[in-house]
Amino acid sequence: MFNADLLTSAKVQEFIELATKKKLDALQISTQLAKEFSNDDRAAIMDYMALVPKFREKFGIDSSTKKIKSQSAASPSVTFLLCDKLALEQSTAQDIGRWKSNLWEHACLANKNSDERATPIVHDLCCGMGGDSFFFPKELTAIGVDLDEHRLAMYRYNSGVMRNVPQESSDAYTILGDVREVAKQNDSESATLARPKADFFTIDPARRAIEGENQRDLRNLTPTFEEVIEISKHYKGGMAKIPPGYPISEIPRGTEILYIGSRTDCRECLVLFGKLAQNPDHVRAVMVDKTGNEIANWTFARDEKREARNESEQSQYDHNYELEGRDRIYRTSSSESDLPLGGISKFIAEPAPVLLRSHLFGVVALAHDETAHLISPGIAYVTSEKPLLSPAFASYEILESSEISTGAIRAMLKSHDIGKLTLKLRGVKVDPDQEIKRLKPKGKNAATLFYTRLDGEKIAILTNSVKEMPASAGMTSGGAAPKTCNLKPKT
Repeated sequence: MFNADLLTSAKVQEFIELATKKKLDALQISTQLAKEFSNDDRAAIMDYMALVPKFREKFGIDSSTKKIKSQSAASPSVTFLLCDKLALEQSTAQDIGRWKSNLWEHACLANKNSDERATPIVHDLCCGMGGDSFFFPKELTAIGVDLDEHRLAMYRYNSGVMRNVPQESSDAYTILGDVREVAKQNDSESATLARPKADFFTIDPARRAIEGENQRDLRNLTPTFEEVIEISKHYKGGMAKIPPGYPISEIPRGTEILYIGSRTDCRECLVLFGKLAQNPDHVRAVMVDKTGNEIANWTFARDEKREARNESEQSQYDHNYELEGRDRIYRTSSSESDLPLGGISKFIAEPAPVLLRSHLFGVVALAHDETAHLISPGIAYVTSEKPLLSPAFASYEILESSEISTGAIRAMLKSHDIGKLTLKLRGVKVDPDQEIKRLKPKGKNAATLFYTRLDGEKIAILTNSVKEMPASAGMTSGGAAPKTCNLKPKT
């Protein structure tokens, strides 16, 4: 049972800090808590303790250097937030949140330039614990809206910690209600809300029905995306967070579609509406670092050829884009309209996840090298005559290729004296760790081995990572062409 008063009490927070400092184990913690708390309270405190280091890491809170003044003079000086496991899982992390604050600064400027109020109001719809508004610019006033009173309790407390909202007036910054009805009332002449109308909105529709279990159906959102579109009509602008794999063809024109992630993942897809859309009818892919600083940004106009696909084609792409082993799954990326098919060139590249999800890796690859092409339909490995620049791609120099057979691959590894091996997969199903053990590489050198397909046929490609652009971009080491097997694209 969630108990906000218990978890935010000075007594509990002081105990957590002391237990952390002394590095007490679970048994010691349980024994200490049993002296003063009931079984239910003890369980709630221990569950919460497990979340403390996680939310501090997720939101960039370092208790040793970043101490936010507590609302009570008797409270510990280190920072606590109020949440449960599910609320924390669903919240936007600090790297994405900090970068998104730039979008809200644009909204503030738009309001100011139109001679409207200098302090725009944002409805944080389906607000949860408040992660989407933690890093709003100070010029914004955020009001959390949710159907769950426990989530609103989290939002009120966390707004005090992260945005310095006074606890005594925090009720004025939350609304208990259905976000669809709140949106309708926002621009209604007969509005009954005892608050000023909001200028903008942000919404993260629920995607999980069971704690810890992601919904496989990307359209299974609450509210639905169709309802989100209706909600957007009651504000000057806003943003909706949807799963990165959501079909782009179903996103309406006049919006801006934005994919955000790091070098290794794509974590959010944002649909920007109204005044928040700086580039309507464009798709943008943004890569950020751990603190939210932008690494790279790619923007292109929407292309119907990239978006349109019948069910049969979609099923084939879904199959080919599944990554086995430890890699994430990218289910909707296609490059058919941008990149042609061809044989193996001198380099092979793996697109950044934000470029895969945004369907932009083909056009970005061609901008770097007009020889860029695929070696098999629907599989997102790009080959070219020169390495494709980072951070858009991780590029590898091709040393040799062979059919996927134990003897051929072992011979290839032996000829290049490979002892340390990294295995990457697309279009081939094997367990990477077990496969490397089975191949038993023995040598002094390290390499990356790709298991993929050449126009549908399984192929192994041995490579070296390209860390920087070589002086002669179109040449391999020593100027020699890589060895290739006799598989050729079908005509």
